[in-house]
Amino acid sequence: MARTLVEKAPLFDISKLDFAQISPYLSSYNITDEKDRYLHWDQLKRRVPRDKAVSIWYAIKFKRMVQQKYIPLQDPAGGRFSYCVPHSMEAKLHQIVKLAGATVGSIAGSEASETIQKKYLVSSLIMEEAITSAQLEGASTTRAVAKKMLEDEREPIDEDERMILNNFLLLRHAEKMCKEELSIDMILEFHAIAISGTGENNVVPGEFRSNDDIYVDDGHGDIAYKPPSHELIFDRINKLCEFANMDHSGTNGCEFIPPVIKAIILHFMIGYEHPFRDGNGRTARALFYWYMLKHEYNLFRYVSISKHIKDNAKGYGLSYLYSEKDQNDLTYFIDFQLDIILESFDALQRYLKDKTNEFYEVIELLENSKFNSSLNFVQKDLIKKGTKEPGRLFTVKEVSNSYSISANTARNHLNDLVDKKIFISSRDGKTLLYLVPSDIRKRLKI
Repeated sequence: MARTLVEKAPLFDISKLDFAQISPYLSSYNITDEKDRYLHWDQLKRRVPRDKAVSIWYAIKFKRMVQQKYIPLQDPAGGRFSYCVPHSMEAKLHQIVKLAGATVGSIAGSEASETIQKKYLVSSLIMEEAITSAQLEGASTTRAVAKKMLEDEREPIDEDERMILNNFLLLRHAEKMCKEELSIDMILEFHAIAISGTGENNVVPGEFRSNDDIYVDDGHGDIAYKPPSHELIFDRINKLCEFANMDHSGTNGCEFIPPVIKAIILHFMIGYEHPFRDGNGRTARALFYWYMLKHEYNLFRYVSISKHIKDNAKGYGLSYLYSEKDQNDLTYFIDFQLDIILESFDALQRYLKDKTNEFYEVIELLENSKFNSSLNFVQKDLIKKGTKEPGRLFTVKEVSNSYSISANTARNHLNDLVDKKIFISSRDGKTLLYLVPSDIRKRLKI
């Protein structure tokens, strides 16, 4: 017999509720537990007396119902999707909004970070998200090899590398489309970019699945979730687009949905609908980024959520199942994703501080060099990399992609380092290479 990964919660129906059954527990139980956890029935039943578990669950569900917010999306049976925002989630939302509205410099606590942002950060962190998003889907290419491929604009040599390149292009495209309204064509375009040239599971890029021989397994070969019929996909995705384009700003009498929550809901719904044979996760995460950038949460350009989802893949899967197995309560998934976002911001802050410290290391390194005043940030950063790895080779493409500058600008920076006799130039066929000499510190006269 197939094991049940998550037990479906007892159905809560206010019209059939026996208040005498729940009244003894209303003062003792709230919508979250004492640790601010929004527990699913499958978690709760192990923490309370077995003979009282259902009554306690109904008491909690009654309190949740008071705060429930419904959205204009339904499951195939007509059940509405909803969510609530307990106090613990309000605090997380406040923190995310505060962080997302900040500048890179204020996050890192240093003026040098603004320079890093302009010259380095965008490409570097989009590369990081592209790589970890692909690794989340099973790509085995190492981070170092993948990043080098993206920097050098090298053609992928296998499907894993192709998936990473596709993700990089997809994130760039999502940013480019952030002023547009969501449409089925845009979602299909996202998907086409995500899986182009991969040949995954016989999936056709930019086309919805045409049958129902697809399900999400639990990692043990059992069915954890089966998505709605393929015959419903077009209409259901169309309704999702309508929801995405609705005004939820809370002005002029319309309902307010925090943009972060709405972006998370869009992410969830692509996974729920599973409109494609493969590539649903990558499309969903791109849609999340698209919506956050659309609402000018620009710091999300530098946040990699996939790394932290990958680190807690089990929790990610369970948050989907908890929502699906509790009357479409999206709170489980939203709460999980808020934690992921906060972890991602913490990682961004650490990354920025590390890069800022490295920047000052370069300043200190060059303090007594005759070249100090004539070098720009990119050149100083290249020198920093070179002193850590004598013998390293740089190319124009790599520098152009790493620092988001034109090939001509990158070439000028590198040639200037050669003219100053800090780097050495050589050729590999038609490609001009820039070598870090073993005596670079001596050349800098340090």
